[in-house]
Amino acid sequence: MLAQAPLDFLPQRLLPWLPQLMRPVLPLLLRLQAGLVGVEADHLERLVAAIGRFQRGEARLLVAFRHPQTSDPFCYSALLWDLLPRSARAQGQPLRTFVHSHFLYDRGIPLWAGSTVAWLFTRLGGSSIQRGKLDLKGLRAARQLMLDGEYPLAAAPEGATNGLSDVLSPLEPGVAQIAFWAVEDLAQAGRTEAVELVPLGIRYHYVEPIGPAADRVLSGLERACGLPVPPPGPAAASAPGVAGAEEAQLAALYPRLAAVADWLLQRLERFYRQAHRALLEGEGPITPENRGERLRHLLEAALAVSETQLGLIAKGSLNDRCRRIEQAGWDCIYRPETRDRQALSAVELGLADRLATDAERALWHMRLVESFVAVSGTHVREKPCADRFGETLQILFSLVHRLTGDGAMLKVPRLGLRRAQISVGEPIDVSARRDAYRAGRQGAVASLTQDLSVALQGLMEP
Repeated sequence: MLAQAPLDFLPQRLLPWLPQLMRPVLPLLLRLQAGLVGVEADHLERLVAAIGRFQRGEARLLVAFRHPQTSDPFCYSALLWDLLPRSARAQGQPLRTFVHSHFLYDRGIPLWAGSTVAWLFTRLGGSSIQRGKLDLKGLRAARQLMLDGEYPLAAAPEGATNGLSDVLSPLEPGVAQIAFWAVEDLAQAGRTEAVELVPLGIRYHYVEPIGPAADRVLSGLERACGLPVPPPGPAAASAPGVAGAEEAQLAALYPRLAAVADWLLQRLERFYRQAHRALLEGEGPITPENRGERLRHLLEAALAVSETQLGLIAKGSLNDRCRRIEQAGWDCIYRPETRDRQALSAVELGLADRLATDAERALWHMRLVESFVAVSGTHVREKPCADRFGETLQILFSLVHRLTGDGAMLKVPRLGLRRAQISVGEPIDVSARRDAYRAGRQGAVASLTQDLSVALQGLMEP
């Protein structure tokens, strides 16, 4: 790993024609890039009304959307560019202009997605933000977009994907803070617009059986772990009390999924005990009752390795710790003095590269944890269904390929075609909370964040 120049803020440079150019090809992108055969939405009248108020100059609008998977941006584009205008016309309330939104995105995305994605995000009206630090440029840009942006602003309050449609990660307070800043900025400017916060939920559902594909992926994971691979044959015809061939096949595959997960958990426990002297409780068999606790202890131990190597003190939730570790690692890799590598002596350059290499190694442990912060260990058993089974299997696939060095960003296999379901929540009037914000800013932000969390949790119900 070479030391590199600091990560610059990437401001939005919206090309108004670009979203309209992409709109006709969006269904193809949904199918090819995300494996989606369609996007549906309910309670669209709520968002139609909120967008209408924004376009008439009656309100500023902040959209807080669930972000469980990397395919979410395609779905929200379909919502704005297609579903919403059609719903508005059907309601007899056609919107005045093309529906689009500015959006905030993690500055780290272009590091793994590439320069093309960085160009596309900025030209679609996206503004970058660094999650684990006080990103003043990013926050100022977000504040300005809320005040004067041509379109509403959208942001993901979870901060990162967790891979699970029906598990909400703890929300970060930034979205609520941006909403309150807009209330104050409007008042200071003598403007009368209200500030509204609209929650959006999203779930994914398989529309075709995933059993055969899940069997193949599981067989590959079993081989990678050195576990016995059952011979091919009719799956789960003997599973009693389960209705339907698909349910029966998944019921038969579940013990194999659990066996792979438990084997990985035990091997990683052994790794951290041996390589990093981690004091992990419980060395006996893993059971459904202790699996979640064992997993949590393992994640704590892995983050402790990153924190020790980067000189950090453990504080806050697993998500909070991941963000601080990421930023500390970036501070070692992306350094001001390496803007011009040729200006450094050979020794200075060698030391800078060594620091970056050590930081990248420390970040490896955090990345291991990042995909599992929302995993309970009992997710599939609590509610057996194709959606939960498929998402959990894909998380395990990513873990195995990270451990085997096959590439953290290796494309996760698709198990079958899916359909996305977006749910629009009731708008939250943030302006009505101005007095509470002035009386106690931290408490008001925490209260709004909690109300937003409850709203998003409710939108995740089938």
